[in-house]
Amino acid sequence: MNKFASILRKWTETSLVLRIFIGLVIGVILGLTVPQWSGISILGLVFVSALKAIAPVLVAVLVAASIANASGGLGHRFRLLILLYMLSTLAAALCAVMGSFLFPVSLLLRDAVTVQAPGALKDVFTNLLTGMVANPISALGSANYIAILFWAILVGLALKLKAGKSTIGVVCDFAEVITIVVKWIIQCAPFGIFGLVFNAVSANGLDIFTSYGQLLLLLVGCMLFNSLVLNPLIAFLMLRKNPYPLVITCLKESGLQAFFTRSSAANIPVNMDLCRKLGLNEDFYAVSIPLGATINMGGAAVTITVMTLAVAHTVGVNVSFASAVFLSILATLGACGSSGVAGGSLLLVPMACSFFGMGNDVAMQAVAIGFIIGVVQDSVETAINSSSDVFFTAVAESFDRGKTV
Repeated sequence: MNKFASILRKWTETSLVLRIFIGLVIGVILGLTVPQWSGISILGLVFVSALKAIAPVLVAVLVAASIANASGGLGHRFRLLILLYMLSTLAAALCAVMGSFLFPVSLLLRDAVTVQAPGALKDVFTNLLTGMVANPISALGSANYIAILFWAILVGLALKLKAGKSTIGVVCDFAEVITIVVKWIIQCAPFGIFGLVFNAVSANGLDIFTSYGQLLLLLVGCMLFNSLVLNPLIAFLMLRKNPYPLVITCLKESGLQAFFTRSSAANIPVNMDLCRKLGLNEDFYAVSIPLGATINMGGAAVTITVMTLAVAHTVGVNVSFASAVFLSILATLGACGSSGVAGGSLLLVPMACSFFGMGNDVAMQAVAIGFIIGVVQDSVETAINSSSDVFFTAVAESFDRGKTV
């Protein structure tokens, strides 16, 4: 028993990033050499499933406990954070417009696919509003974070107004228990990443990095430009200090895992843990992180904009710069309604295509192409989206502290 405890202690004390990197390398090697060992893939499936299962409960109890136990004074900080989220998403969409104009891409549009997608922007907002008031129990089961946030905020406010300190203490203790469980799951990340990488490489080989190279390069390039240039520029203008140490930390600690899980929702526990390591206010990040997983969608805005303009270029639709700018605003609003699961942003491409009069059949062919390159595109998109949740949470808190000191 003592030997097992010693091994476990050494395991947890070793850098998590190093352990993940080792799992990644082994996954690539085995995926190329023994792809028939399909049983390895179950490790990735179990890891992602565990994160997705615990994340809704974590968000619900942390948000409710944080609001019930909050001392107040965070309202202006949240307003600033929402502004940062929306500004970053709009900047990403505008970046995608410029990239698409400078490097236009043509698609091979052949067979259409049939996938249910929103038909208009009003449908996105209708889904958001109706989803917000969904049954809270079913919301936990289906990971409907709009509803989870809505009901958790109401419960937290009710606890703050009517519950005694002992009751609030029980809720806070339960939140701490769930947090500990999440930490245990995160310690298994190297095995999960190992299984996920093995599954991707064994199924597709290294071709997943070369198919549709020009389109993939444009998508990834715009996302990286947003993450490595535009977001740091916004932070520098606010804080007047070098933002890149924080950028690197967020990409390394949050973006790396989000790249492989391909789910902003599943990465919420990882981001919560990173915020704790950064010493941020728990009352703030307990709400800002799940909120960011819902509305901070710079990567999704890039995907919607690039794919729409690529379809327009392919079918010969003349898009003026003014129309493309309006498309970026449409993509920003639409991205906020994209689901926090793999491929969620692609289903909003037909909505954006309809703005230029392009039919659903043509648009859905672009969606099919998106799913083909999704192994890389959606992984990068999720990494950019999720890591920037922590980045802007830290920026907003640092800016607010500077003003109040």
